[in-house]
Amino acid sequence: MPKSLWIVVPCYNEHEVLPVSAPALLGKLNGFIAAGRVSSESRILFVNDGSKDGTWDIITALHEKDARFCGISLAHNSGEQNAYLAGMFTAVKYADVIITTDCDLQDDINAMDAMVDAYLDGCEVVYGVRSDRESDSFFKRFTAQSFYKFLSAMGAEVVYNHADYRLISARVLDELADSREVNLFLRGLVPLVGFKSTTV
Repeated sequence: MPKSLWIVVPCYNEHEVLPVSAPALLGKLNGFIAAGRVSSESRILFVNDGSKDGTWDIITALHEKDARFCGISLAHNSGEQNAYLAGMFTAVKYADVIITTDCDLQDDINAMDAMVDAYLDGCEVVYGVRSDRESDSFFKRFTAQSFYKFLSAMGAEVVYNHADYRLISARVLDELADSREVNLFLRGLVPLVGFKSTTV
């Protein structure tokens, strides 16, 4: 039986971006459902992270048009890591597997196909990594590389060129919840859980 997939998307002042990203994400999800790769109970969950603009109004309007769009609204801006966590721990009540991605579509949503393939092949975590940084400025490339080298030198187990674009199973999230970690850095926490993983 196909598994339920939820896509979790933090949103902070995204009223200009949501009308573009929401249809693209829905198209991808509907494609998975039509192909029988995930169940019809799959959803897209927007997490309104205390936006000051009309983001929440757009999320509620999207839900009224299509029940595959869902939303939760945080009382104030809690930061992206907390928004991801709030979304994942809401979604895990209903989902077998979750994909987290940014609202601005900087992450290539077509990589979700390879993520779902890897999950169906037995991986519990699939990291989306950047294939190159040619579009970045020299300063951004230098600071990004320095960041990963610094974390590695400090003993943190991180996946190079990976941000928060990932597929994660409900099993992994259950283990993550048991860690009771309060200093949230998901890029560092998820690899510590120890389930089978890969990158796309």
